[in-house]
Amino acid sequence: MLQLDFHPTGRHFLQIPGPSPVPDRILRAMSLPTIDHRGPEFGALGLQVLAGIKKIFKTKHPVVIYPSSGTGAWEAALANTLSPGDLVLMYETGHFAALWQKMAARLGLSTEFLAWSGSDEQLPHAPSWRRGVQADLIEARLAKDTEKKIKAVCVVHNETSTGVTSDIAAVRKAIDAAGHPALLMVDSISGLASADFRHDEWGVDVTISGSQKGLMLPPGISFNALSPRALEASKSAKLPRAFWAWDEIVEMNKDGYWPYTPNTNLLYGLAESLDMLLGEGLDKVFARHQRWAAGVRAAVEAWGLPIQCADPAVYSPVLTGVITPEGVDADAVRRLIHQRFDLSLGTGLGKLKGRMFRMGHLGDSNDLTLVAMVAGVEMGLKLSGVKLAASGVQATMDHFASHAAPAALQKAA
Repeated sequence: MLQLDFHPTGRHFLQIPGPSPVPDRILRAMSLPTIDHRGPEFGALGLQVLAGIKKIFKTKHPVVIYPSSGTGAWEAALANTLSPGDLVLMYETGHFAALWQKMAARLGLSTEFLAWSGSDEQLPHAPSWRRGVQADLIEARLAKDTEKKIKAVCVVHNETSTGVTSDIAAVRKAIDAAGHPALLMVDSISGLASADFRHDEWGVDVTISGSQKGLMLPPGISFNALSPRALEASKSAKLPRAFWAWDEIVEMNKDGYWPYTPNTNLLYGLAESLDMLLGEGLDKVFARHQRWAAGVRAAVEAWGLPIQCADPAVYSPVLTGVITPEGVDADAVRRLIHQRFDLSLGTGLGKLKGRMFRMGHLGDSNDLTLVAMVAGVEMGLKLSGVKLAASGVQATMDHFASHAAPAALQKAA
């Protein structure tokens, strides 16, 4: 850990793709006195957040809230629906898809990992980590599974390690076109509340998410949004589960309570987050993130550097990955930027370590914080000896100036 002989003035710029900056309003809500988690006041809070979170997932069905990280919700999704030895079809879009696959194997499941098999000049060792899920590959594999051995299809909605947002509706259509009964499980840990997600409409059986991304909370809450098919599958699933079991928690949630001690003060924060997001309107939230993402990408394009996501159709509204030139250590660039400008960027993970960094543009941000982030990155790249084609700061400012936010237009009128 870097030891500083002074305390930097001003706020630290947390521009990683999660945990995202927590609004002061949520921090104040979390500072309320802790209450009895078996008392009537907590029951009212529980019912409030359980009803509100359904609106974020766009579902009418139960959403389970765990006091855990998103990794716990991964395990819960698998453990509640599957049995030892079951075959699970997964798709490699990046580091987190790979970690989920590793977990499935450790739980005693058989896994098959699909991936895009084309070539890529920028990252020849990881070509699939620049593209989204190809639904036609899933459809073709399921069509060959005449004995219906595949019990679930698991994909990542917004791959936090790469900045790629996959088309989940297309995956559901692929499963249906193959006439296959496999459950559809989706990791939307970084996508939820930043990118459009429709649990019911897209026919997702289990959606996994977490608190520290678009919901703008600290880490410590995770979610399983369920479908009736998933609940039915849980009745015959044989993988061990106790803490993660849906049956007890879904039953007790009917009255606003949990079968164990929940993270009370984080639920205060969740209630405030839901009020902020639903008050703004989810469509406006999604449009805001798309606008921010376009402004940040304008900077990367002006610099003349490759964007990690190679397909503009699936650019993430949550983060932008930047590939550094051959021979330039992306982690060294990040460290320099952190030391000089008190700005945190996301590191390259897994196969991408040292080759790219990630710029987060989600949650409690605004135009000026993102312009400042771009300025810090541009200065750091120059100090690292990277030749830039043009000013990314100017490109971002021009984009935001010529693409005013809806709220700004309303105030101007």
